[in-house]
Amino acid sequence: MKYIFIAGAPGSKWSSVAKNIYYSSDIDRSDYRAEWTYYHDASGTMDLMHLGAYFDPGMESDLPEYVDFLGKASLEAIFDAPFAKDSNGIRIIKSHIFCNHIDFLRQTWPECPVVLVHRSDDACLGWWVKCGHFDITYPLYHEYYVDLKTMARRIQQQNTNLVESWSKHTSWMDSVGTNRDLARALGIAPPPDEYQQHYVENDIDVRVIK
Repeated sequence: MKYIFIAGAPGSKWSSVAKNIYYSSDIDRSDYRAEWTYYHDASGTMDLMHLGAYFDPGMESDLPEYVDFLGKASLEAIFDAPFAKDSNGIRIIKSHIFCNHIDFLRQTWPECPVVLVHRSDDACLGWWVKCGHFDITYPLYHEYYVDLKTMARRIQQQNTNLVESWSKHTSWMDSVGTNRDLARALGIAPPPDEYQQHYVENDIDVRVIK
């Protein structure tokens, strides 16, 4: 497989899910840039939470809202742009708007798993605000999410579409409890021991379509 797609609304804690498999030896980390990082202390300690490329309308790796209007080759050019041309490994491609296009991802890249990350609408909005809201320096949310009213509406839309898709494509057996479970489900090497995440303890529901 070339990609692992990750879908989740803002505030779903999907960045922590991505970060805690990012250091698997099977992952291509050539999308790392120091300027593409963001630390926040919402958990009580100042931690690196955002790293690597984020794909959304108006973000540094700009992705049109209606990705299903583009062909596979055009999308792969967008997905691959932040990575080194000669790098190896599986590329993590994360976008909030993937929540609205899960069927399209499955049809276009059936060999690539999709990781779905969900929390309630209120929990997502509250956590996103706590993490810095529109003062978040990476990725940038201003253009597409505009203001808190628009953000709340987009979170609701993305969560609704995500839950509809996982009701269609997944069952309770596809849920994973930790980042190590997730690595096994994805067929990648586990990350180093210092990366440990328990999803229930973090109030996150994580499922895999593959």
